[in-house]
Amino acid sequence: MNDLNPQLARTQLAVIVPAFNEAESLPELVERIDETISAMGRSWEVWIIDDGSDDGTFDVVLELSRVRPQVHGIKLGRNFGKAAALAAGFKAASAEIIITMDADLQDDPAEIPDLVVLLEQGWDLVSGWKQDRKDSFIKNNTSKIFNWFTSRMCGLKLHDFNCGLKGYRRVVTEKLQLYGDMHRYVPALAHLDGFKVTEMPVRHFARKHGVTKYGIARFLNGFFDLLTVYFLHARRSSPLHFFGRIGMGFMVIGSVISLYHLVLWTLGNPMRLRPSMLLGLVFIIVAFQSISLGLIAELVVAGRNPENAYRVADRV
Repeated sequence: MNDLNPQLARTQLAVIVPAFNEAESLPELVERIDETISAMGRSWEVWIIDDGSDDGTFDVVLELSRVRPQVHGIKLGRNFGKAAALAAGFKAASAEIIITMDADLQDDPAEIPDLVVLLEQGWDLVSGWKQDRKDSFIKNNTSKIFNWFTSRMCGLKLHDFNCGLKGYRRVVTEKLQLYGDMHRYVPALAHLDGFKVTEMPVRHFARKHGVTKYGIARFLNGFFDLLTVYFLHARRSSPLHFFGRIGMGFMVIGSVISLYHLVLWTLGNPMRLRPSMLLGLVFIIVAFQSISLGLIAELVVAGRNPENAYRVADRV
């Protein structure tokens, strides 16, 4: 485990804030971040990642940067999603300790000192746990379902994987490869990479401005991303091991069925096309397809491009 080394960074503490149509919330959020970190006596920077907003969010970032030189911004070319926004912020930030939080004022910057304390005690990632959530009934309960499944499928027991308020050591953010909606499972991915992950109860507030970005599409995306995390956990080093075992299972079943019909034929029974015979052939075909898929996945993993699919349109 690497020790914190502020001497190698431009600042001691960086805060990354993904923002999509959050122009009204940003001035108050930056002011509260300034008050909290200044009281800690540490050098700091804030990176606000405008994820394709159309409400003038980046204009607000420009104005805030003129007042406070610690404020920086990146404007993405379109709405790529929170994972891409976080990836852009991780790449831009220079600090050894990195805090992420949402831009909607539902996270409390006053929690930052406690996150830093836990990181300096040796944890690599500290995830916030919103014990008293101020969200809708649907969002609260779908989150509970995902947290329950993710804990059991990934071997990491946390109450809240998707809390926006988190603290990281720089070594974690350099290792993470975020895409799609994988930001939901950052603690699980860090745990799978061998980092020490814990959680901390944090306060949660009702949204002051704008509307929630949660919808049914995010529910479905979260389900598919959970399957991806499970696959990485089940056979992280070799996709062929995962798909090959599935293929061998189908192969055994198909072979037994086909062998049964072969024995009947050798005993003098006429060879007739039967549904069970077709089923055996289908199992054998699926077996070859599954094994072939595993081989293709091996090639993809071996030659995958770690770059994130986002485009920076402007920055300050």
